[in-house]
Amino acid sequence: MAGLGRWRILLPVPFVAVGVVLLWWRGPDWHAVRDAFTAVRWWWVIVAVGLNLISIVVRAIAWNTAIRQAMPAPYPRFRLVFSAFCVGLFGNAVLPGRVGEIARVAVLARRLPRREGTWATLIGSVFAHRVFDLFPTIALVIWVLFTAKLPDWAVTSLEVVLGLGIALFAFALISARGDNTSRIEGLGKVRSLLTQARVGLAVMRRPIPALTAGTFQFSGWACQLLAVFAAMHAFRIYEPLAAAGLVLVLMNVATIFPLWPGNVGLLQAAIAYPLTNYGVDVSHGIAFGIGLQAIEASVGVGIGLIFLAREGLSYATLKQIPSGDEGEVELPPVAGAA
Repeated sequence: MAGLGRWRILLPVPFVAVGVVLLWWRGPDWHAVRDAFTAVRWWWVIVAVGLNLISIVVRAIAWNTAIRQAMPAPYPRFRLVFSAFCVGLFGNAVLPGRVGEIARVAVLARRLPRREGTWATLIGSVFAHRVFDLFPTIALVIWVLFTAKLPDWAVTSLEVVLGLGIALFAFALISARGDNTSRIEGLGKVRSLLTQARVGLAVMRRPIPALTAGTFQFSGWACQLLAVFAAMHAFRIYEPLAAAGLVLVLMNVATIFPLWPGNVGLLQAAIAYPLTNYGVDVSHGIAFGIGLQAIEASVGVGIGLIFLAREGLSYATLKQIPSGDEGEVELPPVAGAA
């Protein structure tokens, strides 16, 4: 089965190769792309990196809030939650699929005392954390629809995202269980896992913690929006904040289904072509898309590598996660616990 896992990781390679060939053959003027990098204002790059770092911290606080509502004390310390969250960011950045979401659960679970249902509960908390992304996403999409210059295909895409977001929130709210001490004795394996996963969504049924988590997620998205705006200034694209909002929304649409690490190429096209409505040349837009993804990746990969090393794990360990046949992925044990 390990061999099958390796084959799954290699599946995106042909698609990446085709994408690179098409981008090179039918893509922008690469000399103009190179020239755009020579005029970068590095002070604004530093500002964008700093804003992305702040975004990571506040989003980790939001996940920590969801975890505290999902399980009884003793709770994991925030530094352990933050470490797991950063390893998850690294996994999402360098591996196809949403491997990072499982990685952060695996990293945190190995630090917790062994309790039945911990894995399923943490998975539920991850889902709840992602559900809280829906509030700023919906607000951002509505704002962009009314203020930004959108191509027709982008309008359709954003309307679909808006509808899916509302449906997912309704599903999460209905599925959530408010009692984090639900008994699972006597239940079958599947029912017990589903019960604990629903407990992981408990924060959805508690107004104050839900408001707290939602506020931190809003703050994280606000930092990301300002980071995109700063990156635009770094590449001398002086368009209104609504244009940065459009870029941020389309970035997230382009990465909903991660076909390969970072969806490189697809992401740049999703950024560059809508910006032509603002008079930004495609080559300049592609350069900006490359730079913006590099800024975000440098933060996610850089801080992720630090905490991956701190956890005593390796990139090879993370690559094994997609090939796991069980719901729980065993990582090398640690001596300490939360």
